[in-house]
Amino acid sequence: MTSPAATGADERRGPLRVGDKVQLTDPKGRMHTITLAEGATFHTHKGYFRHEDLIGRPEGWVVTNTAGIEYLALRPLLSDYVLSMPRGAAVVYPKDAGQIVQMADIFPGARVVEAGVGSGALTLSLLRAVGDTGELHSIERREDFAAIARGNVESFFGTEHPAWRLHVGDFADRVADVVEPGTVDRIVLDMLAPWENVDAVARTLAPGGVLVCYVATATQLSRTAEDLRADGRFAEPTAWESMVRGWHLEGLAVRPQHRMIGHTGFLVTARRLADGVAPPERKRRPAKGAYPGTTDAEWTEDDLGERPVSDKKVRRVRREVGQAPQD
Repeated sequence: MTSPAATGADERRGPLRVGDKVQLTDPKGRMHTITLAEGATFHTHKGYFRHEDLIGRPEGWVVTNTAGIEYLALRPLLSDYVLSMPRGAAVVYPKDAGQIVQMADIFPGARVVEAGVGSGALTLSLLRAVGDTGELHSIERREDFAAIARGNVESFFGTEHPAWRLHVGDFADRVADVVEPGTVDRIVLDMLAPWENVDAVARTLAPGGVLVCYVATATQLSRTAEDLRADGRFAEPTAWESMVRGWHLEGLAVRPQHRMIGHTGFLVTARRLADGVAPPERKRRPAKGAYPGTTDAEWTEDDLGERPVSDKKVRRVRREVGQAPQD
């Protein structure tokens, strides 16, 4: 008996079809993403070709336009899709999404909660990891960002994903409404002040569950780690960042590329302890001056140098992903 294909699997294989997104690469390595449609053409200032020249062809086909320029046609990978999809908020880069899936041990069938959905980039990786039998509850404060994320997710999978539930509101206010306390395997927070939700996370995670926080600055990283320690319900937190540098490959001219994907964010993880268990006492002594004092002042985007997203841009992106607001 043949098992049914996982959601989105059929869209990733077979000949190119109407409605498929296709990534075109020209001889100079420049990329263009198009959606195949009957009767449509792809134009540049150097010629054009008809979409019919690709429809029904296998992936990896080379199509030639009217000016003799060849384009390699492939379906975009998840990493390609994330970097080119319409966005309102900044996306979690593929290098960080891969780290989150691996280091948080997101497994098929897992029950996961993410907060701070943005444009849905990390959501795609989490849904791939939990599979159709898992659960992913995504909580987003802004309704317009949630709409953009829904459009991007449904566009990538070609339909609604059976494991996904999208909720609008604050994490601390909504999480108890969408999952039972102590039943969640993994929680991922991508927000301005994750330390404000430590108590809600501790009440939601099952013993041994993993919390992952994605933060932009070292100050956020320090505050998150210290509040996790002070809470007493988590094992010692760990933190890291990843940087990716590509290489130029041309015969014997093999060298690092001049540009790299450097700092995008820090990741900090911690495991939930069993109820009533105190974390082991740390043996190392903190450096002098490591704790100059704390502040309970509310943090804003301006404090961290984040650029606000204009309402005009959000409305435009919502239209691009088919989630325009209803009158």
